[in-house]
Amino acid sequence: MTVPPDVNRCGWVSDDEEYKLYHDTHWGRPEMDDISLFAKLCLDGQQAGLSWITILKKQKNYETLFHQFDPEKIAQMGEQDVERLMQEPGIIRNRLKIKGIIANAKAYLAITENMSFRDYIWQFTDHKTIINSWQNYKDAPVSSAESVLMAKTLKKAGFKFVGETICYAYMQAVGMVNDHTVTCHCYQPCCEEARR
Repeated sequence: MTVPPDVNRCGWVSDDEEYKLYHDTHWGRPEMDDISLFAKLCLDGQQAGLSWITILKKQKNYETLFHQFDPEKIAQMGEQDVERLMQEPGIIRNRLKIKGIIANAKAYLAITENMSFRDYIWQFTDHKTIINSWQNYKDAPVSSAESVLMAKTLKKAGFKFVGETICYAYMQAVGMVNDHTVTCHCYQPCCEEARR
């Protein structure tokens, strides 16, 4: 995807080329792949207390160290793996966050015995994108009734680092909510993808 240099983007996007690419090609696009949805949920949990760009810069390291987010492989990781990962400078070396990914993999496997993860996640917006129309990105909320319910349900299922704010950021990222500002060049394409 080639984007002209002078396009309008959401106000939160910095001049960082990696950040621009993420905004232009991923953020707000409806994601339906189970593993991609799982990986994003784990990565958003790693963001807690940090900026998303910090995690984005480390995403490839997470993919390598966590078996490309294969839940079955992650679920088998034990204390030795946690200790090893605590020495890895390429990720956030927080024991609770590392263990959180392992817990999430186990919760994922339990859920997907009965249904797809896509159906499980998208149930919170009735399997469709909530399309907003913000003039300023600062007008978008940090949580919603849907993200509160999602957080409560995910926690009950055994997921970690899934508070209502993280869940709302996740919903924005995977296209459950279109919070691109109306002047952003991604707004209309995301609306069109949501209606398919």
